[in-house]
Amino acid sequence: MTVSHDGLAVEWLGYATIRIESEDAVAYVDPGRYGVLSDEWTPPSDAARGAHPPARDYRPEDADAVFVTHLHHYDPDGIERVAAEDATVVAFEAIDVNDTRRADTRPEALPYDVRTVGADERGAVGDVGFRTVPAYNRPDGPHTGSDGAPVHPEGFGCGYVLSVDGTRVLYPGDSDVLPVHANLDVSLFLPSIDDTFSMGGEAVVELAAEMSPDLVCPVHYNTFDALEADSRAVAGAVAARGIPVVLDES
Repeated sequence: MTVSHDGLAVEWLGYATIRIESEDAVAYVDPGRYGVLSDEWTPPSDAARGAHPPARDYRPEDADAVFVTHLHHYDPDGIERVAAEDATVVAFEAIDVNDTRRADTRPEALPYDVRTVGADERGAVGDVGFRTVPAYNRPDGPHTGSDGAPVHPEGFGCGYVLSVDGTRVLYPGDSDVLPVHANLDVSLFLPSIDDTFSMGGEAVVELAAEMSPDLVCPVHYNTFDALEADSRAVAGAVAARGIPVVLDES
């Protein structure tokens, strides 16, 4: 399914993979992981089977720009599946493959123009403007590990506000709701609604009501058990606040 919004074609391809197309550019955020782009993803439950995009062997190599929020979503194979030969990859500066078994190739070794960014920067890749915003779990919040440390500590990743043909799109990354979010002026809000590693549905509803975007499209849920979420309940609660919402599922 493709969501049409303000001249953009937006598609959630599973996990955190988002494709945004305008007349002039194609951009992806966090492509790949868990087999969602290689036809290897298996639904963790019957409920997830219908509430998550199906896996596919996906290799369009059409991206002008690829944006990566943090190490957990860094997948060199996923990037290569979507990136055109002359693509630019924008990756958060703290991605360190030495801290994971998930990838061997460092971002700067990818065969593309690679730019690293911090958590408060602005720039552009061709016709796609971007702003980074902080993304982290608060130490006093609900998304901490067994040792009490945040799953995503401050400085581990970022979110992106993308400006595509003048339409501003927010993907906050794996983050709790932070003070910066309420002040963002965006038309399309793509929130993570899992309540294990990021905002979660209730927080997303409250933030959407405060931000008042033109459209909310939840992503990053039901890929595996820990990301289980009731997307229809979240969508209903957002709609009850008078905010348009759409689910891009199978």
